[in-house]
Amino acid sequence: MPHARLVARPALGSRARLILIVLPVLALLGACSDDPAQGGNIDPEQVDAVEAPVLGACRLLAPEDVAQPSNATRIVDCAEEHTAQTYAVGQLPEQFDDAAHDSEKVGAWAYRTCSDAFAKFLGADESLVMRTLLTWAWFRPSVEAWDDGARWYRCDVVGGGEHSEEYLPLPEDAKGLLTGKPKDEWMVCAVGPTLAGGTRVPCSEPHEWRAVSTIKVGEPDEPYPGDRVVEVTTRDFCSESVGAILGYPVDYEFAYTWFHEAEWEAGNRRSVCWAKTPD
Repeated sequence: MPHARLVARPALGSRARLILIVLPVLALLGACSDDPAQGGNIDPEQVDAVEAPVLGACRLLAPEDVAQPSNATRIVDCAEEHTAQTYAVGQLPEQFDDAAHDSEKVGAWAYRTCSDAFAKFLGADESLVMRTLLTWAWFRPSVEAWDDGARWYRCDVVGGGEHSEEYLPLPEDAKGLLTGKPKDEWMVCAVGPTLAGGTRVPCSEPHEWRAVSTIKVGEPDEPYPGDRVVEVTTRDFCSESVGAILGYPVDYEFAYTWFHEAEWEAGNRRSVCWAKTPD
């Protein structure tokens, strides 16, 4: 469960107030759910499809669709309103031929694969994709199709995140959307006196918090160092990072988002730093 606390501590001669929040990685929802239900607006031909989905297809997905491991939502013309676009499809490696439908190892593999393809598709680095409203979800075949030997995966970019009640419409083609200096409408900010209780909004809307940087807390092959090490490393880095970004004001507030062992095992090695924006 998310939790937050407020701590007063000096940072490089400035007075920084810290608000801590711990949240899960959105992208893992599709990887970890064991509910075999399909999404809304179903296309019967996709429900138990053994063949891989269409690359580049657009759909009107909602958060409840993304929470499911399989999805058969109808494809729409990308020139029409849509909230999701398929940016990667393929076959799972042979090592998963005998894997269970809800295998954690399959989920971890899909997390790494979809994450890498997500950044390349949007034209962003790892740090930037963690600070955007855009997220991704992955889907696998239905239980019946899996039992029939289907082993494909599908990665979709979606116009929203874990805290979204509904997703934003995407442009006709989201490829390269974060190249250069991204528009504020695609960057993540928050409204609320604290980040823990805040509502995520696009930075183009009025906000009180902005995700401004990330910190790499480990290398791909390193074992999980423990909650305390990850938290302290994140806290200390974010204190200095946010202070530098704000020009070391006398008083400033910062927050950070860090992740636990489950997300580490799935491949995440970064925490996010947030700055309280001026009134």
